Amino acid sequence: MNVFRGTAGRVVMLSSMDVYRAVGLTHGLESGALQPVPLTEDSELRRSLHPYPPEMLQNLRQIFSWVTDDYDKIPAERVVMNDRDLTGTVLRLPMVYGPGDRLHRFYPIVKRIADGRDHILFADTLAQWRSPRGYVENVAAAIVLAATDSRAAGKIYNVCEEPAFSELEWARKIAEEMRWKGDFVLLPAERTPVHLLRPGNTEQHWSASSARIRRELGYREPMAIEPAIRETIEWELENPPPPPFAPVFDYAAEDAALALRN
Repeated sequence: MNVFRGTAGRVVMLSSMDVYRAVGLTHGLESGALQPVPLTEDSELRRSLHPYPPEMLQNLRQIFSWVTDDYDKIPAERVVMNDRDLTGTVLRLPMVYGPGDRLHRFYPIVKRIADGRDHILFADTLAQWRSPRGYVENVAAAIVLAATDSRAAGKIYNVCEEPAFSELEWARKIAEEMRWKGDFVLLPAERTPVHLLRPGNTEQHWSASSARIRRELGYREPMAIEPAIRETIEWELENPPPPPFAPVFDYAAEDAALALRN
């Protein structure tokens, strides 16, 4: 802000939906009642700084070198939105998927289908969990719109696709595009292989509303979801994650869990 004050007309900050208290509740960093969803720009923010547990933060740092011990976008939002001389705009971004996704969010499903698995297992608690997502080109379009439309001055916007699909619904959409004929199997968490579990309280959903940016700036996704998923699948197949960051594929454990179910 000091660099651009007096030079730029406005600063557009790329924030994250991890500012919301719902994220802290999922990660067990805050206590209390579940937050109502969909999350809006007026939803409660985290009461404690730093949105991720230490182990998760360490894993993120291996992928994103800029993730520091004091990572948190809440203080940054305050700086941008409270400068007396330089106007700010904040975009709270979702989980961004598509070509270039260094977290490879589609890869666990894509690889299992490509490997010819007949069954893909989900913990029932994770299968129903909903979170905000956005295809990379669509998120980029929202950023351009906010940067070039003066009506965005002084505003905070959520950016995400709607509706927010569950983890199982996303998997089914990927399977449909890959013409997979297998079955998804839901298991109780206690009978699900450990590598398929995700820590945290999945009762707290993160589904969010992007109604404000659509209403005020006329935002619409230029890329429909079906071609977005197809392009992401193609990229994931051509660009598997490097070994240090690759997810676990323990098919023997998954087959054993399936056999117990039967």
